[in-house]
Amino acid sequence: MTTTIYNNSSFSDSPYGLKLQQTFTTSGSVTIPSNILRVYAVVIGGGGAGATATTGGAGGGGAGGYSAGWTYISNTVTVGAGGAGTSTAGAANNGNPSVYGMVFAGGGSGAPATVTQGGAGGGATTPNQTTVGTIAYTGAPYATGSSANGYAGSGGSANTPAGAVSSGGGTGSATATGNVTAFAGGRGLICGGGGAAGTAGVGTGGAGGTGDLYAGGTGSSGTGTTFGGGGGGAGYTGAGANASANNGGNGGSGGGGGGGASTNGTAGSGGNGVVYLYY
Repeated sequence: MTTTIYNNSSFSDSPYGLKLQQTFTTSGSVTIPSNILRVYAVVIGGGGAGATATTGGAGGGGAGGYSAGWTYISNTVTVGAGGAGTSTAGAANNGNPSVYGMVFAGGGSGAPATVTQGGAGGGATTPNQTTVGTIAYTGAPYATGSSANGYAGSGGSANTPAGAVSSGGGTGSATATGNVTAFAGGRGLICGGGGAAGTAGVGTGGAGGTGDLYAGGTGSSGTGTTFGGGGGGAGYTGAGANASANNGGNGGSGGGGGGGASTNGTAGSGGNGVVYLYY
């Protein structure tokens, strides 16, 4: 039998010698045993929301950032909520950052108002629309464009964005006639949402980005402007939701980006962040 990291128990996501002791999916208080002076935290920000458009299809939201490291003890934790998807055309809501001690992870960017762009992925800070999170806890470089790989990925720009640890959202389509297929969210550990297609012909929304752990949601397909929503991007702890009609799918839990919506549909919300404490 071939051995891989997926079927060999010697490979683990847990830091060596430590156990996962606490998981937080909402902000609140933290109680650590008095004999523990430092903990190892894995911190993931909320995913950005997809956008919607009055005509055509809008882009998907970017994935929440991922950071990890040793930190002093804190008695509070902040877990960033995903950006809320709406049916109002324009720039979408960013995901919110997550923080424990001195470990920070930015939220993913909401998709820009420009339908041919997707939201950027988060790093240790929250990006602004297409400008990626430029700081990563590893010091690894960020993506310098939608076709470039990096720790935090750029949003799509008339394309499916390149892979990243936290990838960007796929591009929507401004074309409102003929048969149109929007672009998928980028691949990664945590993934951006798919773009949307709104057309009088056959519109097919882009799939949410598929991650290392979970799948992205599928885009909606059909004839007319009531179809073409983009799928939600895969999160660190859950799969992205499928699009429905011209509405975007929600991002997966653990920072997945929301799918874009078409023709005044409701865009997908980003997945909420999560914080893990090991000691």
